[in-house]
Amino acid sequence: MPEKKSVLCVVGTRPEAIKMAPVILAMKNEPWAQVRVLATAQHRNMLDQVLNFFGIKPDIDLDIMLPNQALTTLTGRLLLEVNQILEKENPDVTLVQGDTTTVMTVALACFYHHIPVGHVEAGLRTWNMHNPFPEEANRVIAGKLAHWHFAPTEGSRQNLLREGVADRNLLVTGNTVIDALLMAAARELRIGIDIDARKRLVLVTSHRRENFGAPLREICRALRTLATANPEVQFLYPVHPNPNVRDVAHELLGGCPNIRLCDPLDYAPFVAAMKQAYLIISDSGGVQEEAPALGKPVLVLRDETERPEAVDQGVVKLVGPNHDRIVSEAQRLLDDEQAYRAMARGISPYGDGRASGRIIKALREHFA
Repeated sequence: MPEKKSVLCVVGTRPEAIKMAPVILAMKNEPWAQVRVLATAQHRNMLDQVLNFFGIKPDIDLDIMLPNQALTTLTGRLLLEVNQILEKENPDVTLVQGDTTTVMTVALACFYHHIPVGHVEAGLRTWNMHNPFPEEANRVIAGKLAHWHFAPTEGSRQNLLREGVADRNLLVTGNTVIDALLMAAARELRIGIDIDARKRLVLVTSHRRENFGAPLREICRALRTLATANPEVQFLYPVHPNPNVRDVAHELLGGCPNIRLCDPLDYAPFVAAMKQAYLIISDSGGVQEEAPALGKPVLVLRDETERPEAVDQGVVKLVGPNHDRIVSEAQRLLDDEQAYRAMARGISPYGDGRASGRIIKALREHFA
């Protein structure tokens, strides 16, 4: 048998781990590939629980996370650490996913070492370098440096073509988040929090850096208005541990009887919460992709999105961190069954659960 090719798969945060897990698991079944998993642990605990859920153990763990780490410091430390790993591992290909600081620095380090990079979930763009920050810059840089671009949608492919990426290096695969979601949803999952199944549940997530400060206060004020006006509706808000989020959420929402603030949910309980939710209000990118596949309407707490497909399909709506828009759109979905059904159609513009197979096939045809 020919010598196996070394494939280094990198994960740093929970979303990366969720979206890379199907690729890693499928790649491990490939006889031509020697898979190594590098965890930067940009987000420590939230990464570990996802890897445990999918039964993935990192071969290398940088444990890079520090409390309140600045982006410049994180980038510098990551670049030095990854450089050492690449000198030792010298992989034939490195796979990264998404738009984190981990992705950008690994792509840059691989470029310096002439190691080809495959970018999973390539081509998402808002065309605003400051929103989302720093993710738009991270994925643009990774896109300039990657060799293979695994775009989740045709729209993402078109974005990369606009930037001059050669069509021969582009492949529309669907998003691996749907692969992971279907793998998880097939299991029996529990939220693990006492929720009254007889009441409608509004699931909330908000943690993005660009919403820190006044925007998050506006979001919390809207949630309180909705909770007060709808005492028969339950609100569940898993609160990110960052003090910029945690302190504001507990200050403005603590003590509201039908708002349940809790620690961040692990991946499996969060999928269970999405399945049980009537409506989801979120600034998360992953939720915009997952919830439509579960038939859940999403109000997005951002003014722009790099995932326009679900907006175009009418199953996701941008409301921004704006009190009046959040309240009016959420109340409409709570009151108007026809409006609700129009958004809760259970379509999945981001994939059919076979994205990882398409990525593996492309690499197999190149290397095997």
